[in-house]
Amino acid sequence: MHDNYKVKVNKTTEFSLTKEDISNLDIVTSKNMKQHILQKKKPFYTEIVASNFDSKKYIVKVNNNPYEVVIQNELDLLITKMGFAVGKTKKVNEIKAPMPGLILEISVEEGQEVKENDSLLVLEAMKMENSISSPRDGIIKSVCVKKGEAVDKGTLLIEFKV
Repeated sequence: MHDNYKVKVNKTTEFSLTKEDISNLDIVTSKNMKQHILQKKKPFYTEIVASNFDSKKYIVKVNNNPYEVVIQNELDLLITKMGFAVGKTKKVNEIKAPMPGLILEISVEEGQEVKENDSLLVLEAMKMENSISSPRDGIIKSVCVKKGEAVDKGTLLIEFKV
């Protein structure tokens, strides 16, 4: 991998930079993430206002004008091209029975909004009560079982709205 970067500003302007381009800038960093940059004898005053390392997004003020900047290196571009996303998780849209058992309690209903880790239902299996919690924030699309119902492993229990 080389030291090449793709930079996107305000989701509209896109350009490439190399490590050499960056090293040719005259940059003086002061405290609080502020920089004075001299490029081709033209001064720029910059400040990093916010940053998100996972998405590689930054809000940068240049001469007091804010810009959203996304910086990707060659590895980031390759990961995106392969269809992976850094810092993201799969959205779970349905809950299935992890084992055969008996539905003892249902804590949610259709249309109800739930938060991650809220209890959805209790499944009794091998004389143990297993609380099934929500894997994500969302809205319940349907509850596919009833209290007292016996279920097999893999039975659809609850669906989330997409």
